[in-house]
Amino acid sequence: MKAIMTKKPKSANKAAVRANLVVLKEEEKESPIQQAVNHYFFTKGLTLEQIKEDAKKKKILYSRYTRPARDLLILAGSLDAAKDAINKVAAWAQSRGLDYTIETVCKRWLELDSLRPKIKKRKAFYRGNPMVWDESKKKWFVIKDGEWFEFADNEDAIEWLEERK
Repeated sequence: MKAIMTKKPKSANKAAVRANLVVLKEEEKESPIQQAVNHYFFTKGLTLEQIKEDAKKKKILYSRYTRPARDLLILAGSLDAAKDAINKVAAWAQSRGLDYTIETVCKRWLELDSLRPKIKKRKAFYRGNPMVWDESKKKWFVIKDGEWFEFADNEDAIEWLEERK
């Protein structure tokens, strides 16, 4: 049997090629290094669109983060372990008001189990005045204008706020 070959118009071929390229781009998945770098930026609060836009405007030098991401993937052994490490370091650094990079994750690799986010101290207030718990008397006291007053209201009236500095 002979196959009969027919010529297709060139415009049909170009359209088919374009359609295949669109399908290929949609199927294109991120490499593990790209996923690690993107996850780092996600922990910084950026979206994928913001990352792409900032990279085009040269606000982010994306290539600067690929080598540390590769090192982290080698160190972690898997993408999931690397993402968990990034999350731990991000929580730890953000709770202390510190900046961090992927290099920070590699540097803190041996300490990952001991890294804990800083617990925010909360202090008791009553109508905007600070309160103190006296352990010996087992009572709350309100400090107003330097004087201590015994707290006589219901404990539901106590406001718990982050410690003022």
